[in-house]
Amino acid sequence: MQDSLLIKAAFSKPTERPPVWMMRQAGRFMKEYWEIKNKYSFLEMCKTPELAADVTMLPVDLLDIDAAILFSDILVTAEAMGGDLSFTAGVGPRFSNPVRTAADIAALPEVDVEAKLGYVRDAIRVVKQRLNGRIPLIGFAGAPFTVMSYMVEGGSSKDFKLTKLMLHNHPELAKDLLSRIAKVTVDYLNMQIAAGVDAIQIFDSWAMALSWNDYKEFSHHYIAEIISGLNRKDIPVISFCKGSSVFAPLMAEARPDVISIDWNADLLDIKKRLPQGIAVQGNLDPHILYADKKVIRERIHQLFERMRGEPGFIFNLGHGIMPDIPFDHVKYAVQVVREFRY
Repeated sequence: MQDSLLIKAAFSKPTERPPVWMMRQAGRFMKEYWEIKNKYSFLEMCKTPELAADVTMLPVDLLDIDAAILFSDILVTAEAMGGDLSFTAGVGPRFSNPVRTAADIAALPEVDVEAKLGYVRDAIRVVKQRLNGRIPLIGFAGAPFTVMSYMVEGGSSKDFKLTKLMLHNHPELAKDLLSRIAKVTVDYLNMQIAAGVDAIQIFDSWAMALSWNDYKEFSHHYIAEIISGLNRKDIPVISFCKGSSVFAPLMAEARPDVISIDWNADLLDIKKRLPQGIAVQGNLDPHILYADKKVIRERIHQLFERMRGEPGFIFNLGHGIMPDIPFDHVKYAVQVVREFRY
């Protein structure tokens, strides 16, 4: 895969055009996804290797994308750590046993990642067999702060009140929990690398809830710990967070190969302020994909002209595809990217 567009761009090598993949590229905007989802629960899909592979392959077969990303969820690590995880339509993920006290944290079990998360390893092997070297496969995990927030809040949150109370009133407890999550995440990502993924992305979906100092202390520190613990070899690491337009300078200190930028920043400006050799990914506002095709083409070309002459650029959205974006618009956006030449 070293000659693939994605891997070359991730290592800041020149490419004839930007590679394209999109966060949430296999999901609810596809009728084919719903044909599977209507038969199985979300966790069944994640935990059944053949089903996870089926969903992973949808954008490969239907969109002609430049990279596949494994179908799974960032919260499987929290479940492996003892979380009683469920997904409810209209509610999202819930943990019936939130972790909020010293006793809760002390009771968390040691995690044998191969035993608890072996279904992810098996799904990777099935996907790699189906891809047969066509394009790279991206593995991923949730960043410790984001995973912790779900464990503490018991699910999604608008204000992260309980999580922030732990950070501010009991920082030693927060750091204990974050360290445990980070250790599991290192083992989990190394398992994915051993199983054959070609790149890794770390998702810190709720980093934007943090101040600069809190991000540095309670998020960046643990992401750096994870990246330093990976068996990277020739596997590029992509670091993404909501808030990357603010936190990019700190993110770079963790030494990822790529930083994925949200849509709130000028991508070229961010790239020029990063250390040489760090690529950027992004950063089209996903809402653009609701617009007329003429607008979609204009905005993609506008971004590409802005990045012209810059090696180390992967086209993506500033965040994931929304479920009601027309499939035809997503397919058109991929086509626009694939037809572009520098």
